[in-house]
Amino acid sequence: MADVSYGQYCPISRALEVIGDRWSLLIIRDLLVGTTRFNDLARGLPGLSRSLLAKRLRQFENAGLIERTGNHYLLTDAGLALKPTVFGLGEWGAQYAFGDPAPDELDAELLVWWMHTRLDTSELPGKRHVFHIKFTDDRRLYWVVIEAGDPSVCTTDPGYGVDVTITSDVASLNQVWLGRLPLMDAIRSGRVELGGQSAFTRRMGSIMRLSPLAPAVVAQG
Repeated sequence: MADVSYGQYCPISRALEVIGDRWSLLIIRDLLVGTTRFNDLARGLPGLSRSLLAKRLRQFENAGLIERTGNHYLLTDAGLALKPTVFGLGEWGAQYAFGDPAPDELDAELLVWWMHTRLDTSELPGKRHVFHIKFTDDRRLYWVVIEAGDPSVCTTDPGYGVDVTITSDVASLNQVWLGRLPLMDAIRSGRVELGGQSAFTRRMGSIMRLSPLAPAVVAQG
């Protein structure tokens, strides 16, 4: 059951009883973009406790929005039908509620996590590739290891050769991710640096796909 019952016989109130609780739409957002494992959902929602995540997933399963298959949570037709609603809300947010980021919204680890889920690895040659991400204003280091086309994030050196090193401050790379700062403009201005094999660095513009909401953000200037 949802946390709140509105006691109104109305389709909107019924819908809110299913998806109107705190964190619900962000969980649905991540399921819609392809995250299916519990640990991956938890990692992409760092402010959400694992116990509350489990509770929300049970609510969604009981409501028929998802089904559990082994270790995966998969959206049903009812869950997939929320895509226009969720991304429509994102478009509204980009137009009416999206200004400059607050300092506590610039999370380097979350940004790397989001970016790794959008990498286009389809044309990378070979079985393994490593992208190293270094932030000038955050001491933590990150590596994205791509094994047979499947990327994962490491916070300790995996010990493999690095194909590309991306160096930036968190805000600038966030602007690139959202489409507000084109990658080539960021490189020309020195806000982002790409080091490594030219065979990879010159293709990073197509490998590093932007946020699914970048078109809505860009449309608002």
